[in-house]
Amino acid sequence: MAQERHFTLEEANQQLPWLKAQLQQIASLVTELSRLQEEMQALLRASRSNGHSGVEQQTVAKRSEIDSVAGRLAQLSQEVGDRGIILRDPDRGLVDFPAVRDGLEVYLCWLPGEDRIGFWHEVDTGFPGRQPL
Repeated sequence: MAQERHFTLEEANQQLPWLKAQLQQIASLVTELSRLQEEMQALLRASRSNGHSGVEQQTVAKRSEIDSVAGRLAQLSQEVGDRGIILRDPDRGLVDFPAVRDGLEVYLCWLPGEDRIGFWHEVDTGFPGRQPL
């Protein structure tokens, strides 16, 4: 089996309250990072059009902000991974929990908004292969 940790359905469902809080923070940071990157692009465009006047300090400060948010996002994502949960899509909050079903490694699949884990898929089919439990 490829994964180090396998969850039972009960174990995976027990992770959801903690996971929901983590994913809310991750989603917020993804949004903030996108905003900061757009602001950085605007600063870079301004520097090209005005001969760099005064923009260098602003870009250094913006880069520092971006690095800080990206670092926090990486830390939260790592905390999810450290529990054996696979964060597939931080924007949507899509996660997989490695599990064993009928002797085969599969993933229990969950999205925010679902009360409990109700789907699974084979390791090579991904989200499109989602099937009800």
